[in-house]
Amino acid sequence: MLSLLYQEGPSTEGIFRRSGSAKTCKELKEKLDSGAEVDLACESIFVTASLFKDFLRNIPGSILSSQLCDKWVSVMDQGNNEEKIKNIQRLIEQLPRANVVLLRYLFGVLHGIEIRSEENQMNAFNLAICIAPSLLWPPVSSTPDVESEFTKKISSLVQFLTENCCRIFGEEITSLFGEI
Repeated sequence: MLSLLYQEGPSTEGIFRRSGSAKTCKELKEKLDSGAEVDLACESIFVTASLFKDFLRNIPGSILSSQLCDKWVSVMDQGNNEEKIKNIQRLIEQLPRANVVLLRYLFGVLHGIEIRSEENQMNAFNLAICIAPSLLWPPVSSTPDVESEFTKKISSLVQFLTENCCRIFGEEITSLFGEI
């Protein structure tokens, strides 16, 4: 899934913004959940992007860990960019290994899309607006105002992560998928 998004996402206008067919997404999700083979290369890249966002939303406790929610929300309010990067790296070290690996590949994809934003109209800000709600969500008992503020802060964090992913995750993030 990520490999397809890495290959096709940078040349696809509105990737992660436009939704795939709800019917197709539902059918493919059921197949994937049952363990059936699915050839996503035969599907619209928007279906693949929608399925991936759904996968992220269904990670128990979220990929960024609901236990670290307050720390993620406050990290963008702390110091200059260097301090933010160090604090983000410390938070990443507290995540389960599987989450870290998935985050590295995800931000490798987002970086590839972002550097071709003139072609695909998906700069780091636009990507963050589309992806952030799938990475971390507010506590269940939040008011609409709290949710709105939370979404803005997490979007700002995801934008910063995308723009600084090489410094946060290392330069090798640009070659995780090999040469395409």
